[in-house]
Amino acid sequence: MPGLLINIDVPDLAAGEAFYTATLGLTVGRRFDDDIVELLGSTVPIYLIVKPAGSAIGPVSGTTRDYGRHWTPLHPDFTVDDLDAAMARALAAGATQEGETLDLPYGRQAMFADPFGHGFCLIEFNDAGYDALATGYGPR
Repeated sequence: MPGLLINIDVPDLAAGEAFYTATLGLTVGRRFDDDIVELLGSTVPIYLIVKPAGSAIGPVSGTTRDYGRHWTPLHPDFTVDDLDAAMARALAAGATQEGETLDLPYGRQAMFADPFGHGFCLIEFNDAGYDALATGYGPR
């Protein structure tokens, strides 16, 4: 079975740690040198990794990191028990809410950007959760 880790690039480790611990109630696990911190308390570990603005994204892309608000097709959704309280923590920690809070068949959801330009969602599932959308199981 494959494992899962979430790595989030940040330009400032202390600022990233402060944001994600305040917003999600995560706690610091291990530290790796001065450029990686492990955050615990989610279903998978989250690693904040210092990557300066302007540093190369990878050896092939030829582009560099930019911490202005950016879009990516992959983003974390964090499930919470109390969306209103989680939203208040996120906003107090420096997140920017993007759009209105949504009432959806599976619960309530709010979209945000962290102070480093990364998008994320907070979701409070109702009793049905994603089963409210399911039309069947298995391959089609």
